[in-house]
Amino acid sequence: MLKGMTSQRLLALFAAGVVLFNFPLLMLWDHEVQVWGIPLFPLGLFVVWAALIAALAWVMETREG
Repeated sequence: MLKGMTSQRLLALFAAGVVLFNFPLLMLWDHEVQVWGIPLFPLGLFVVWAALIAALAWVMETREG
C-alpha cells in the first residue's frame, strides 16, 4: 500500500511539473518586471523548480504507517 501511495504522489508531482512548465503558464511570468534586481521570468522558473524539488523530497522522506 505504501509503495502505491508514493507512486501516486510522484505521478501527481510529475503532472504538476508538466502543467507548471507548460508554455501558456510560462508566459504569465514573461514581463519586464524585476524583483530585487532579478528579472521575473527566471526568478519564477527557479522558485517553481525549487518548490517541486522540495515537494519531491518531502514525498520521498515521509514515512506512513
